[in-house]
Amino acid sequence: MTDWTRPIRDVADFPKPGIVFKDIMPMLADPVAFAGAIEAMAAPWRDTEIDAVLAIEARGFLFGAPLARVLGAGIVPVRKPGKLPGRVLEQRYALEYGEDALQVQADAVSPGTRVLLVDDVLATGGTLAATRLLAERLEAEVVGAEVLIELGFLNGRARWNGSAPLHAALLV
Repeated sequence: MTDWTRPIRDVADFPKPGIVFKDIMPMLADPVAFAGAIEAMAAPWRDTEIDAVLAIEARGFLFGAPLARVLGAGIVPVRKPGKLPGRVLEQRYALEYGEDALQVQADAVSPGTRVLLVDDVLATGGTLAATRLLAERLEAEVVGAEVLIELGFLNGRARWNGSAPLHAALLV
């Protein structure tokens, strides 16, 4: 198997000075590397009963859909406000400088549905923690979370409640 991480590149000073951005776009464009990434993300969950993947906007969608397919699960988008029709649940969360929010359709899953949360990067952990709270408000059973890349030096894992496994395909 090829090294799916090879096409991921560092971009200095993006989106602002002092940040080293992990650019996954070359990896997404390489079908072998992309397939390797999906396999690495799916591996820890293959023996876990998962009914739905809650994929976090926006790059989480890129991994959530194929991961749901591989795991035989449905997919539920978790979106920024104003993007979903019907009744929604909203969860606000703190950013480094300000606040943001995520929404999910209130009838997206039935109580007791076993869900896996999926995103591209775990940085400070706010987005993943907010999504976990949304899943709990839906009365879903959170079986775990999967991210492509965890930026370990930002300690975002500390915001995860620890009641379910959190796996990163790549830790940097």
